[in-house]
Amino acid sequence: MAENQYDYDLAVIGSGPGGYVAAIKAAKTGMRTAVIENKQAGGTCLNRGCIPTKTILHSAEIFRELQNGGAFGIHAESISYNMEEIQSKKDEVVEQLGSGIHMLFNNNRISFYHGSGQIRDAHTVWTGEELLTSKYILIATGSVPADLPVEGASLEGVFNSDQLLERKKPCKKLVIIGGGVIGMEFASIYQALGTEVVVIEAMDRILSNMDKEIGQNLKMIMKKRGVIIYTQANLEKIWDDNGLHCSFQVKGERQEIETEAVLMAAGRKACTKGLFGDQMSVEMERDKIKVNENFQTNYENIYAAGDVIGGISLAHMASAEAINAVCHMNGEEAVMNLGTVPACVYTNPEIACVGMTAQEAKDSGIEVITSKYLMSANGKSLLTGQDRGFIKLVAVKDTGQILGAQMMCARATDMIGEIGLAIAGGLTKNNIRSVIHPHPTFSEGIWEAAELL
Repeated sequence: MAENQYDYDLAVIGSGPGGYVAAIKAAKTGMRTAVIENKQAGGTCLNRGCIPTKTILHSAEIFRELQNGGAFGIHAESISYNMEEIQSKKDEVVEQLGSGIHMLFNNNRISFYHGSGQIRDAHTVWTGEELLTSKYILIATGSVPADLPVEGASLEGVFNSDQLLERKKPCKKLVIIGGGVIGMEFASIYQALGTEVVVIEAMDRILSNMDKEIGQNLKMIMKKRGVIIYTQANLEKIWDDNGLHCSFQVKGERQEIETEAVLMAAGRKACTKGLFGDQMSVEMERDKIKVNENFQTNYENIYAAGDVIGGISLAHMASAEAINAVCHMNGEEAVMNLGTVPACVYTNPEIACVGMTAQEAKDSGIEVITSKYLMSANGKSLLTGQDRGFIKLVAVKDTGQILGAQMMCARATDMIGEIGLAIAGGLTKNNIRSVIHPHPTFSEGIWEAAELL
C-alpha cells in the first residue's frame, strides 16, 4: 500500500493494452491508481491498430465470400460495398469497446486524466493541467508508425497505417511499402475489396520474422489472387505527376509504378516524445526504454512495459508484461508466462505461431521431431472452401514434449492457444493425441499433426 504523502500508489501513462490492464490489476490489489492518456482509452490497439484493422478486414472478407458464393450455390447480384459504412461499423465497435474500458475504470475507482503525461521526477507526473505524485509510475506509451526517410513521403495520398484506417473512399490501386504483418494485413483487406495491390519488401521474403514456409505460402496465395509482390526491393522516391509514382530497385533493376495511394508500413517506433521533463530521463537503448527482468527502469519505482521497451511488440505481450510489473510492485511472483507468446497475422488464411520453430530448437542444441498436417485433408477446411494451409508441430525427439507450432489456416489465431497451453504445461504429443477433438472442426488438424509426430 502507498505511503500517505503520495496522491496515488500507481500512475500509469498510456491506456493501451499494457496501461489499462495494469491499472485494473493494480486497483484490484488495493492500489490507488491513476491513468493519464492523451488520446482515447484503449491506445493504439483499440483505436488505430488491432481492433479497427480486424473490423475492416471482417467486412472485406464478407465481401470476398459473397463474390465467391457461386461455388457454394449462393448467387447474389450487384454485390458492392460502401467504404463510409465500413468505417462507420469500425467506429461503432471501437466506441463500444472504449466505453467498456471507461466503465472498468469507474468500477475499479481508477482516476482518468486526459492529457500528455510527463514525468518531472521519480514520483511526479504532469498531466498537462496538474501535477500528480505517485509511489510507482508505469510507462505504457506504446509506439507510433515509423517514418521512412524517403523523398515524397509527405505527399498527399501517402499514408501510414493510422491514416489509412480512416480513409473513407475506395482505392483503385495501392502500393504497400513493407511486407511485414501490417503490410500483409492491409494487402488482404484491399485485395478483398477489389483494389489492385502491389507490395514492396526490402527483405528476401514477406513475413521475414516467421517460419520461412509461411511467407512462401502466403506469397503464392496472394499472387494467385492478383497481388504483385516484390522482395529484395528498396523504395527510392515518391513523386506526383498527375498521380503518385513510386520508383524502386529490385535486385539492381529500377522499376516504376503509378498508383492512387501508398501505404508506408515499414514498422513502428517507441513513443517517448515529450515523456520526460527537462530535469528527468531514464536509461534508453536507442529509442526504447531500457528495463530489467522485472520491467524496472534505472529508477526502481519507475516501470515500463509494451512497445515502448521493444522486444515482442504485440498487444497481449504488453498486457502480460504490465501485469508482471504490477506483481513486482506488490512483492508478488510474476503470474504471466512470457515464454509462450503467440504471434498472429490476420490475413486470409490466418497465421499463428507460438514457441520454437524446428530451426530455433536445433540452434539451441535440442534434437527435435516435426510434423506437418496439410489442411486440404481437413473436412471443415474443405467444406468451407479454404485455400491451402497447414499445421506444423515441433517436439523434443526423446520425450515428445511440445516445443512449438506454426499454423497457416482458417481460425489459426483462435487455435494457437491450445499449443501455448501445451508448451507452458510441458505436455507431450501423446497428451494432445489423447484429447478428443470435435468433428468436423479446424482444430482436428492439431490432433492430426500430433498423430503424425
